[in-house]
Amino acid sequence: MRVAILSSGGKDSTYAHWWAILQGWDILSLITCKIIKDDSMMFQIPGTQIVKMQADLSDTNYLEFNLTGDEEIEMHELKNYLYANMKDGGALQGLDAIVTGALRSDYQKSRIERMCHELELISFSPLWHNNSMTHMFELISEGFELIISSVSCDGLNEEWIGRTINEKTLAELSKLAEKYRFSIDGEGGEFETSVVNAPHFSSRIIVEGEKIWKNGRGFLKIDTLKTEN
Repeated sequence: MRVAILSSGGKDSTYAHWWAILQGWDILSLITCKIIKDDSMMFQIPGTQIVKMQADLSDTNYLEFNLTGDEEIEMHELKNYLYANMKDGGALQGLDAIVTGALRSDYQKSRIERMCHELELISFSPLWHNNSMTHMFELISEGFELIISSVSCDGLNEEWIGRTINEKTLAELSKLAEKYRFSIDGEGGEFETSVVNAPHFSSRIIVEGEKIWKNGRGFLKIDTLKTEN
């Protein structure tokens, strides 16, 4: 099976990449969708520049597609990019399937599946409907190190930006999620993550940047990425 991974560099797409490796599949590329506008219904925006380094550290090809973020056309733009790269000589020649880290968003999953159908590709979402807390614990126990790259809900303040999610901070996050009624895995858009280490990385990534905070929400503006070794 020859696959490509749609990756934001966050916990779910990075886990999906590792899952595909464990299947023994031929991973043609990690693909990051860079959003030109300020928002997208489909794709994560903060921290996506980390994917290129994740690709390097996992010996995986990397592709970057610039999308407008316009809800009406962003999937059409992605389809056109994929089609162009699937032609003879393209990086995705012989592509069989797209793998995503979709957890619970029917909106995202259905649009990816529709696009794949039009391109005659298979769509895999290995994390679909995984239990939220179990998923978060598995990430930690399997050796994934993730930091919170953005927050946008009640209960998560500026101090959470850049924090590493481990067993201790996950317990804190769980209490806040229960109190403020947000999803512990961030699937409601409450927070985004960036993975700085994983079982398939050859080195840990060190992230340096500044916190940007405004009107009760914020993100980590990444200035520098480097490896630990």
